[in-house]
Amino acid sequence: MNWFACRPGSIGTALRLRKLDTIDLSCACFLPRLENAVSFSAEMSQDQKAMMLNPHILTWSRETAGLSVDDAAHALGFKDAHYRTAAERLQAMEDGKEEPSRSVLLKMAQTYHRSLLVFYLSEPPRAGDRGQDFRRAPGQKPPAYDPTLDALIRDIRGRQIVIRDLLEQADPGKVDYVASASIDVPHAELAHRINDRLGFSLTEFRKKADEGAAFAYLREKVEASGAFVLLLGNLGSHHTNIGSDVFRGYAIADPVAPFIVVNDQDAHVAWAFTVLHEMTHLWLGETGVSGDSADTNIESYCNSVAGEILLPETEMNELRLMSRAPLQETIRTISEFARDRKISRAMVAYKLLRLNIISRARWQELVKHYEDEWIASRAKQACKDKNHGGPSYYVVKRHRLGHALLDLVKNSLADGFLTHTKAGQILGVKPRNVDPLISAAGMRGG
Repeated sequence: MNWFACRPGSIGTALRLRKLDTIDLSCACFLPRLENAVSFSAEMSQDQKAMMLNPHILTWSRETAGLSVDDAAHALGFKDAHYRTAAERLQAMEDGKEEPSRSVLLKMAQTYHRSLLVFYLSEPPRAGDRGQDFRRAPGQKPPAYDPTLDALIRDIRGRQIVIRDLLEQADPGKVDYVASASIDVPHAELAHRINDRLGFSLTEFRKKADEGAAFAYLREKVEASGAFVLLLGNLGSHHTNIGSDVFRGYAIADPVAPFIVVNDQDAHVAWAFTVLHEMTHLWLGETGVSGDSADTNIESYCNSVAGEILLPETEMNELRLMSRAPLQETIRTISEFARDRKISRAMVAYKLLRLNIISRARWQELVKHYEDEWIASRAKQACKDKNHGGPSYYVVKRHRLGHALLDLVKNSLADGFLTHTKAGQILGVKPRNVDPLISAAGMRGG
């Protein structure tokens, strides 16, 4: 059954021309782009809408958002009535017994992180290629489903598709290092190759005033090599923050528009390691999401490559005596060692474990100590920001998006390849905020 109107120039015609069944319309980022193309009320009568709406996808969208009927009804703002409950009202819509109004459908699209158009498909859309889940080893149960992470990955993939299209219009060629290596290459050798390709200097990295400046230096090198580096850990609101225990990084190993995403909810000092970990995934040609686990061969390998770049194994000799040191002395020594090198203490502890300098029990004690300190520092910073205010909206946005992406959007707007609406979708802002975001002077350094 054709669920779309067939009038010339209608969205149905446009989508058929773009082969609707081959794109991931579950991606929330397509919502404004497609909905702005046409007014549903101008194209269809109410009777046509009722005929075309697929109630089964209402259920699918709710379930894949991780919501029960009761939770979804509450999130949608439904109220109990004397003749039925809020949950019963939603259930009636999912059973096809009651047609949701346009305003309810828009609320569902927002709550479920879906495009409005998804509700009119004949069956749930096929998900795009989102890559592997590197957070689990073969044979292990997958991590608990996280609908917010799923929505974030869909959003990232949607942005990356648009950016790839822009780059292909300019015919920039392919990024040479994507999928150029394999896990059979010794980790130290690949670390050397990455260093050379980036023009990365560990000495310069460590000379920076703090870990923020050191990360900015590394990010600039990675972006100059052809990859985009984004800091994203929510869907645009702190209410949707995704903890670093859910994911730390995400890589899209596309030779035209390679992407590295770092969870900015993680400790700032850990960002550099995550960038290099995901950079290794690009070299291996492996798209996927990474977390805390190093139980898989590929994650262990990527950790080793990133660790060799930021902390060569030869420097670990001065910590050999840590094997017999008390816990507090170990904590103090690692802190001083890590601070001088602009790296995380957790990374140093992990390398000590890999080199058998400390036991797994001692490593677990250190990890617990660092996690407790991180939670306490986050709470303290949140209190400080509440009382004194944090950085401006545009400063934070620019820092998260990175100069490579901002420059591409700015140039594409100037050349007429982008509208402000589409630019806003790429940048994750409203169209009216695009110009202030990209036109500010002195964006370098973040």
